[in-house]
Amino acid sequence: MEQNRGLAVQMKEKILKGYQVTKEDALRLYNEPLEEVCRAADEIRRHFCGDRFDICTIVNGRSGKCSENCKFCAQSAYYHTSAKEYPLLETDEIVRQARYNAERGVLRYSIVTSGRALNDREIGKMCEAIRAVKDKVKIEVCVSFGLLTKEQFCRVKEAGASRVHNNLETSRRNFPNVCTTHTFEDKLCAVRAAQQAGLEVCSGGIMGLGETVEDRVDMAFTLRELGIKSVPVNMLNPIPGTPYEQNERLSADDMRRIAAMYRFILPDAAIRLAGGRGLLADKGEKSFLSGANAAISGDMLTTAGYTVESDMEMIGRLGYQAKL
Repeated sequence: MEQNRGLAVQMKEKILKGYQVTKEDALRLYNEPLEEVCRAADEIRRHFCGDRFDICTIVNGRSGKCSENCKFCAQSAYYHTSAKEYPLLETDEIVRQARYNAERGVLRYSIVTSGRALNDREIGKMCEAIRAVKDKVKIEVCVSFGLLTKEQFCRVKEAGASRVHNNLETSRRNFPNVCTTHTFEDKLCAVRAAQQAGLEVCSGGIMGLGETVEDRVDMAFTLRELGIKSVPVNMLNPIPGTPYEQNERLSADDMRRIAAMYRFILPDAAIRLAGGRGLLADKGEKSFLSGANAAISGDMLTTAGYTVESDMEMIGRLGYQAKL
């Protein structure tokens, strides 16, 4: 009887009973029929996450002149792009944008700054902004301030932030092909430091950096080992002026398959469509029926996204509810 059912169905039923897929399982699943894999992934999502949809927005708290050489990034000082450059935003502007998003039903708001890491003075300024947001707006505050220490993360938590974002970007094997000014281990150290400070961590990566399927799987398993429950899945938007400007864009079906595979590996996580969603004609709708159940809404850091209003309409139509 089991031979008459596809591998995706077999794996789904085992996962619903507590099984954790292996790397070998994941690589086999990646080559199974797309619709079967996506349908099974959506059933896993419903079982573990119900109708919960985690929607967040981001504000580019400081833009450009980044000291790091990540080959995908429009804000790196190593490349000549059209990205805006400006210093840390003032508290009033950060609060204004937080209120704007909260009024539209967004439950999480992330302050993202360019650069390897904020220094202690800059962290002080951002902590003032976090406190102001928490005092004036009913919204969760997340931050992406780079490779901070445990002590610095503790300051951020004490100010009122609940979650830190720090993408691994890709697998350990592929990371040196993407960036050489910091290491995969630097990333892991920052993630663990945030966790030790008592913060939740949001971490994922970018698909389309020249990685292999095995790299995508390996990153997911690293995230599982770290206990990450919020996983951004970005699709590379090749930015003119960066080394990856000629990279081939992934297709909507590529993203569906990746989202489904991540659901099998991370059954109870928020699999979040993030950067690059604006390249998908359906706004990622099919991916939200293939295992993904979270999104970054509104504009991305240096590229346009979709409006919060249109995203709220879509997730409601798909049977989701925005929940923490």
